[in-house]
Amino acid sequence: YDAVFLGMGLQGVNALAAKDEDADGVVDAVDYIADIRQARDLSRLPVGRRVLVIGGGMTAIDVAVQSKLLGAEDVTILYRRGQEQMKASLFEQDLAQTRGVKIKHWVMPKKVLIKKGKAVGLRCEYTVEKKGRLEGTGETFDLPADMIFKAIGQTFVDAAGGALELSGGRIKVDAERRTSVQGIWAGGDCAAGGKDLTVAAVDDGRRAAESINAFLKA
Repeated sequence: YDAVFLGMGLQGVNALAAKDEDADGVVDAVDYIADIRQARDLSRLPVGRRVLVIGGGMTAIDVAVQSKLLGAEDVTILYRRGQEQMKASLFEQDLAQTRGVKIKHWVMPKKVLIKKGKAVGLRCEYTVEKKGRLEGTGETFDLPADMIFKAIGQTFVDAAGGALELSGGRIKVDAERRTSVQGIWAGGDCAAGGKDLTVAAVDDGRRAAESINAFLKA
């Protein structure tokens, strides 16, 4: 191809840094939301009775609300800092709570509790911010759960094997969304310097399209 535009988003999911986070019943929120979007019969999707969601962004809100709508009895979002520091807007937080979702602030996961190879709960630790740094207080508590969602941010997976120059862990682009390799453009979440918003991704596509058009006509 004479021109290629990369807009594959962020495919990786950040780790919880909690013991036994790979246990059965611990699910990547992004993958689950994708399953919801593609499902023809939502009743066939597995959902826990007691659901915990770890994160504070739009993905956390989305998967929490969807879990509640799918029939979960108890859904709680756990966020390591305060309400004002959540990436999800106050409107979205309020919307989730009106749907029956609970939000606990200043807590972080420490260990997934397992029984017979399956997650049955989560051990959490209260957190506090000191001089701008987040620290655990040492005080822990356990929450029962049969489904735990990881929604603590996504990372770029470099499928190009280092062929493209990166910046801050994402593809480096210029103002026209050109990458370090001639003939390849990138935009959206996978590109460095973006705002992780749909409207920003659309703008990236427009800028890249104009640049590609000029490149092909040159």
